[in-house]
Formats: sequence, C-alpha cells, structure tokens
Amino acid sequence: MTTSPKFSRREFLKKAAGGLAVIAMSPPKNWYSQISFPKEKNLGRVTVGMAEVKAKPDADSPTISKVYEDAVVPWLREVIGRRPYRQNQRWVETPDGYIWAPYLQPVKDNSNKSINLLPETSIGVGMWMEVTVPFVDLIIANPPARSPWLKEDQTPRVYYSQVFWIDQIKQDEQGQSWYRVNERYGYGDIFWAKADGFRPLLKDEIAPIRPDVEDKRIVVHIAHQTISCFEGKNEVHFALVSTGIQEDMNGARTPQWETPLGKWPIWRKVFSVHMSGGSTGGGYDLPGVSWVSLFEANGVAIHGTFWHNNFGEQMSHGCVNAAPEDAKWIFRWANPIVPYDPGDLTIGMPGGTSVEVIEA
Repeated sequence: MTTSPKFSRREFLKKAAGGLAVIAMSPPKNWYSQISFPKEKNLGRVTVGMAEVKAKPDADSPTISKVYEDAVVPWLREVIGRRPYRQNQRWVETPDGYIWAPYLQPVKDNSNKSINLLPETSIGVGMWMEVTVPFVDLIIANPPARSPWLKEDQTPRVYYSQVFWIDQIKQDEQGQSWYRVNERYGYGDIFWAKADGFRPLLKDEIAPIRPDVEDKRIVVHIAHQTISCFEGKNEVHFALVSTGIQEDMNGARTPQWETPLGKWPIWRKVFSVHMSGGSTGGGYDLPGVSWVSLFEANGVAIHGTFWHNNFGEQMSHGCVNAAPEDAKWIFRWANPIVPYDPGDLTIGMPGGTSVEVIEA
C-alpha cells in the first residue's frame, strides 16, 4: 500500500514544473479554482467547437444563442425533432432551448471523496479509476508533452466516463487531494488531477455477466449502425453504434476508415487504452478510451466513446464506437473474462466471443 503525504502548494507547483506555462497561457481555465457545473441531475457537455441553441427542435428554427466546446448545460429531456439530411433526429431540451443531441455528451456531476491508500497489484501500486464529472483539468507532471492531443490543447482535460490508471496520491497544504494519472498504454505523459473527479472501479461492477453461457455472439450491422448480442438465438443486448466512415465530406470513398466486414473472435480486452492513428488532417489521438474489446488483427475494437453522441451514424476510423454504458456491458458479457487485476487480457486462438460485421 502507498500513503498520501502532504505537501505545500509551492512544492506542488515545483513538482508540476511545465504545468505552470500551460496555466499561464490559459487564464480562463483556472486549474486551481473550483469549477461549478449546473446542479441538475442530468447534464450535457458540448463536444464540438460551437453548437446552436434553437427555439424548437428543428434545424431551421431560429437560433437563440450559441454554446461552445466543453460548455455544460442542463439536460432536461431528449425529444425527436428535425435535422435534414442526417440520420439522427434527436434533440436535447435545455432551459434555454434545444441542441442537436449528437453535439452533447450525456454527463453527470458526481464528485467523490478521495481515497487515502492505493493497493499493491500485479502491475505495481495503483488502480483503475473513472472520471465521474463533466471534465477534469490536468497538470502535466513530466513535461514536455509527448502525445499529439496535448500539443494541440493548452489546458489538457479528461472527460466523463474515461478510465485511467492512478498510481499516486498527494495532498496540498489546503487539504486538497490530487491523483497522479499515469496512462499505462500512452506516450509516457503523466499528470496530476484533482481527486474528487475520479472514482475507483469496483470489482462487483466489472464482474462477468452470465459467464456460464457458452453460446455467445455479437453482430454489428453497418447499414443500420447497430450492435446486437446473442445467446443462442436470443438477442440479449441491442444498441446504436457508430462504425467506420465510408465516405468523406466530398462523397469520396474512404476504405482506410471503413469497419472491415467479416467474422473474428475477441482476442484482447482492456479496461482502458490510448488510441491513435490516421494521418495529418485526418488523424486521431485519444487517451483513456474505456472498455476496449479488440476483435480484428489490425486493432479494430468495440469501445466506449466520450467525444461524440452521434450513435446511429458512421463516425469512426474503423472501430465500433459505443456509448460507455453499452461498451461496458459488452465488455463484461463477452469472452474472454478479464481479471480485475490487471484489467487487461490477451488470448490466443480460437479466441473469445465472435464478432461478425455485416453490411445489412
């Protein structure tokens, strides 16, 4: 077990070194002040640069106002409206008007009490934790930044539903607890973050679902953008997903981004992994991607998604994007069964539960 020693704010800032430059360049995002989110139970975080707030759930309705990336708004209810030329017709009602649902990540503001000790595990001191607030600002503990996503963002943040490995706990002179976020499968960047935005993952919530059932299979429908889980002939779970983009904005085919058709077994599952790929202008770099079930040799996976809410339309670079709660259910249900420690398992052939990707 490891303890959580106290240290002064000055000592903390010294240890956080390069983080000071990041803070100085981004005064609107004051990392030390208490960020206040709306008090409603259900919230939405804006995932795009700008989203319009409409008078009615209709794209042609008058624009009342605009909200910008990472703004957090009350999520009163979801309704069906009108968005021409798009599959998604879902809108979110807020106190100020309606926002197209794909632009809002469903989030909550569930703060946590910090733990004081971290367990010894097979991979060292630490444990997996999940972000339970709309977002948490980070301080880079080992500058310079290495990951592409950090080089583009002056104030790095992590978001609701992301999962990370926490390997140290410290307290400042004001009694604020901080966790050290050490992404195990990233570029080597390490961060400090306020502890109250994270909660430990518990063994019970990761326990396998119906492990005694042997006849399990997963079917991904490209045409319908859905995923179905079967036990024998019985469908036991169904959800909207987002598979690989087949055409770019100009209508040109993008075979490098398509989810491949075929049938494969799940060969690796991990609580969280850093995903990156693509090229300049069309690449991606995403830390803390949760509930990852890899099923194809080139790394195609079913996984949780925090950067959009556009399930039902093609959005990915080949993987199967799922809502975090759906990805987690599938992770727990499908074989192989992943032990809580270390939260990562790779198996050989014949592999685990089969995943079949079909066109229709």
